[in-house]
Amino acid sequence: MQTSLSPPSPVVATSMLPSGHGWEEFEDLIALLMAHALDQHVNTYALARLIAGTCCSGANHLWQDLKLSSRAELSQLMRDYFPALVAKNSSDMKWKKFFYRQLCEQENVLICKSPSCGVCVDYELCFGPEE
Repeated sequence: MQTSLSPPSPVVATSMLPSGHGWEEFEDLIALLMAHALDQHVNTYALARLIAGTCCSGANHLWQDLKLSSRAELSQLMRDYFPALVAKNSSDMKWKKFFYRQLCEQENVLICKSPSCGVCVDYELCFGPEE
């Protein structure tokens, strides 16, 4: 079910061309999002490009860099377009951290300080409030 949130036009998303430091994972992030997308529609792809580009270039929380009003709005967008990723993020990890953790797990790269999130000293960095 689609909500009133709508993705950007493909023109907006394709105008974000990767360049410079921080863009190394751009294509990998798009692939991750599209592998878990509700459909393969051009608008879903455009949204995946926008999210990936924002992950690569943004300095704040993803929802802030996307100019959304709250993390809840980003989570709703994720539920509408990428529900399989939402299901994987059952502990409600911050989205940008979750995406990069997924990429690291795909490559069998261990990035966490602890084998379990619940006992990690950085728990609040990954799961804490985003205000």
